[in-house]
Amino acid sequence: MPTTQELKNIASQVRRDIVRMVHGVQSGHPGGSLGCTDYLTALYFDVMKHDTSFKMDGKGEDVFFLSNGHISPVFYSVLARVGYFDVKELATFRKLNSRLQGHPTTHEHLPGVRIASGSLGQGMSVAIGAALAKKMDGDDRIVYSLHGDGELDEGQNWEAILFAAHKKVDNLIATIDYNGQQIDGPTSKVMNLGNLKAKFEAFDWTVLEVDNGNDMDELIAGFTKAKGLVGQGKPICILMKTGMGKGIDFMEGSHEWHGIAPNDEQLARALAQLPETLGDY
Repeated sequence: MPTTQELKNIASQVRRDIVRMVHGVQSGHPGGSLGCTDYLTALYFDVMKHDTSFKMDGKGEDVFFLSNGHISPVFYSVLARVGYFDVKELATFRKLNSRLQGHPTTHEHLPGVRIASGSLGQGMSVAIGAALAKKMDGDDRIVYSLHGDGELDEGQNWEAILFAAHKKVDNLIATIDYNGQQIDGPTSKVMNLGNLKAKFEAFDWTVLEVDNGNDMDELIAGFTKAKGLVGQGKPICILMKTGMGKGIDFMEGSHEWHGIAPNDEQLARALAQLPETLGDY
């Protein structure tokens, strides 16, 4: 298993990939990608049991569903760095005929991608369906999913959340990226989410809180605790507080970096803050 420092080194390289990919086509979503880098690095390099040879049905292994598909840069980088496809392919991000579309899709047959996502609010339903399928198949592995906090404005989520508790989908660990920002501004101003912990608990989920989702040790501890709750009759939610744009000082905490690309000078400033640990693509 990788050490905490090794995971941090991987995360630094992933952040370099993100800003270079988005800068290269002057398009994409760096803010949430940077905020969720530590989560996806921990998940794929330490937490999940998964096979990079990639079977679409995911039988006998843990599977992950990205619901907030606009943060595709971090997803693609982690998939490539862990071995699903060649890291050099990151250079094709959002380009014509690339498998690395702005939002992940399945018709390009990119290894690691099981659903098209980015039409927000649908990933919870898909993850619950996959978790139910595993239970029906006698497959004891876990389904993981990631959702934006602003994405919870979509009503479909709450229908699915209610359904999961009713069906005792207790092999699902759904994480909310609780960064308090969405495309038009702070979530508190766009659509105040109120007490998310109380809401999920009222829907009969078990809720864990990770106060710093950009701290690798705290993340791993949260995942470990969540895995220990699998099979106890309730779906599991992790409320993970992260910083939008984490790792780059002029991007951190601002919704303005939700969906814009850095210019040449900003890219240079960003890369100067991120050690190159695995080699740029």
